[in-house]
Amino acid sequence: MKILVIGPSWVGDMVMSQSLYKRLIEQHPNAKIDVLAPAWCKPILERMPEINRAIEMPVGHGEFSLMTRWKLGKSLRSETYDHAFVLPNSAKSALIPLFAKVPLRTGWKGEMRYGLLNDLRPDRKVFQYMVERYVALAHSKASLLNDVKLKSVPYPLLTVKESNQAACLAKFGINPNEKIAGLCPGAEFGPAKRWPDSHYADVAKKLIEEGNQICLFGGPKDREVAQTIIGQLPQETQKHCFNLAGETALVDAVDLLAACHTVFSNDSGLMHVAAAVGVNIVAIYGSSSPKYTPPLSDNVVMVNTDIECRPCFKRECQFNHLKCLTELSPNMVWDAYLSLTSSAQTETS
Repeated sequence: MKILVIGPSWVGDMVMSQSLYKRLIEQHPNAKIDVLAPAWCKPILERMPEINRAIEMPVGHGEFSLMTRWKLGKSLRSETYDHAFVLPNSAKSALIPLFAKVPLRTGWKGEMRYGLLNDLRPDRKVFQYMVERYVALAHSKASLLNDVKLKSVPYPLLTVKESNQAACLAKFGINPNEKIAGLCPGAEFGPAKRWPDSHYADVAKKLIEEGNQICLFGGPKDREVAQTIIGQLPQETQKHCFNLAGETALVDAVDLLAACHTVFSNDSGLMHVAAAVGVNIVAIYGSSSPKYTPPLSDNVVMVNTDIECRPCFKRECQFNHLKCLTELSPNMVWDAYLSLTSSAQTETS
């Protein structure tokens, strides 16, 4: 069987989509799965052993470009795919499998997709979690409600390349023989997901006192906030911090996150990457909720406040107070970390 997947555009969603690929391989061990996705996805898809080929999507996120989609779909006809799965919910995302003449095209009901998909699933909201919605597409309409539960979903598991990890640690002067903790203080979605810099600095100080090196991860936009966190630490401790935001390719971040024993993260794509490399995670939630896209790991503790207005899922605080984040104190996060590490030690003893 040859399968074409129209993949999502966000880091976290792409990581979670691996659960679908795992389920498809369980069902069809000899299947070849190709994923059409943005260019940045190719390195991370190459860390998923279930994937045969990553195909670069030539159209930017949100663009229509009918002619480009037509040409790509026509070029894929020679692949003679048996089945296509469309993960985004837009009509335009369903065009390429149609143009490629894939005979069976599966996806959830979305905007004007009648005819574009011929295996249309009616209501994705019967599943609470995003990952369940992905995996359910691999099951028949008759069985999916019984067969797809979060506890039975295969978790993402990205391959870690130790040689690249060692090279990256050496490049940034990080000692591989000393403990490493990771901080992911950014959030592409907006400020209502970002735990305050001063709170991160407080946790970083405690971690350094424990004998940890601190790696701060993120994209170019997060470099300033990462440096602000470092700048709030005592001068003599700043040498234990490494601002990697904007300095690593995504695939390098995969390997460096795997070198950490624990990662403290806002609800972000890197949180899902950390989950997929098996490290301990302290997941910090502001305006969003772990009841939709939690990190898929058994080594995680999720922390949030219970104020009345959350979760609101907004990019910016509508009340201009950000209490869901400011009132989530460093001590609360630190206590969550201690509970996570103590339970891990109990399990291994």
